[in-house]
Amino acid sequence: MESTSSSFLERAGRWFLESGIQEPCGGLARYYRWDLRANARVSTEITGYGISTLLWLHSSTNESKYLEAALRAGRFLTRVAWDRAAESFPFEFAVDGERPAALAYFFDAGIIVRGLLALWRATGQREFLDAALAGGESMAGDFAAEGEFHPIVSLPAKQPIQREPRWSRSPGCYQLKSALAWFELCEATGRPEFRLRYQRLLDYALSTHTSFLPGDPQPERVMDRLHAYCYFLEGLLPCADLPACSEALVAGIQRVDNLSRAITPLFERSDVCAQLLRLRFFASQLGALPLEGDRACQEAELVAGFQLDDQERRLWGGFAFGRKGSQLLPFVNPASTAFCAQTLHLWRLHQQGSPLPPWRTLI
Repeated sequence: MESTSSSFLERAGRWFLESGIQEPCGGLARYYRWDLRANARVSTEITGYGISTLLWLHSSTNESKYLEAALRAGRFLTRVAWDRAAESFPFEFAVDGERPAALAYFFDAGIIVRGLLALWRATGQREFLDAALAGGESMAGDFAAEGEFHPIVSLPAKQPIQREPRWSRSPGCYQLKSALAWFELCEATGRPEFRLRYQRLLDYALSTHTSFLPGDPQPERVMDRLHAYCYFLEGLLPCADLPACSEALVAGIQRVDNLSRAITPLFERSDVCAQLLRLRFFASQLGALPLEGDRACQEAELVAGFQLDDQERRLWGGFAFGRKGSQLLPFVNPASTAFCAQTLHLWRLHQQGSPLPPWRTLI
């Protein structure tokens, strides 16, 4: 592990700025494949994550270049990606002229809205609040189903597509992280209907989350579901002082820990490692679950081990998506890099005895 927090932060920050993962249009690619030496398509969801990450890097370093990159990403979402006719953020955006599937995801919309709200708070520019409001209304109006929310709709018709067993193509407790967008919109606007929407999804998630894991007989797919289940646990943080939420948070952390330990020899995801440790820090700060120092140190070392030292510009400083056995998978992506870098920063704060930032900074 690097000896100072600035070392891994600087490397991760340079990856975001210099690797080419942010395309000239301002949007961020879903990932870079080093075996193919190519970016995947620009993802509106990942661009939302990118905004949150760049703003967090700006607040951590006070370097203006991160704010400038976040503004480019935000303006891409508001001025280019937003489908004015459909009043929705499409799933992907092709920079090479190839037309991607015309789909919109409920989960993605929440990540985008949170990124735009963070950019509005950082700059005061009304453009980003207006876009966040439009995205939040789209989440409520376009995806609503009886007692739940459709995961995906077609554009421009906004018809729900056929559901599949894969977690991202079915409704589930993981959608609670996207509902944080409504919680934050309520804070930003004072409009109580946004808080009621968050509460509705919270009630749904609490009533269904115990059946989400393991959810599949194949260990690799269970690891993927652990990633999604951590989204549910992250979505609990605003109300973790409530008994039902605190109990779900503690039990959920223990379930993720047990399952991830069993599957890791076969398949390990860096984002799951990072998400689990981030949750431990916040649960400890809330007084819900004491932090085991030795275990946290081990997990921090695991997370740090995914940062790439390859001197190639497209790789250096980013975090690999995962590994099978001892072999790294050939993907480096913004979400994994964001989660891992933030986790290591929180670990440093813990070591220094410093308080954690509020849950709203959670990427």
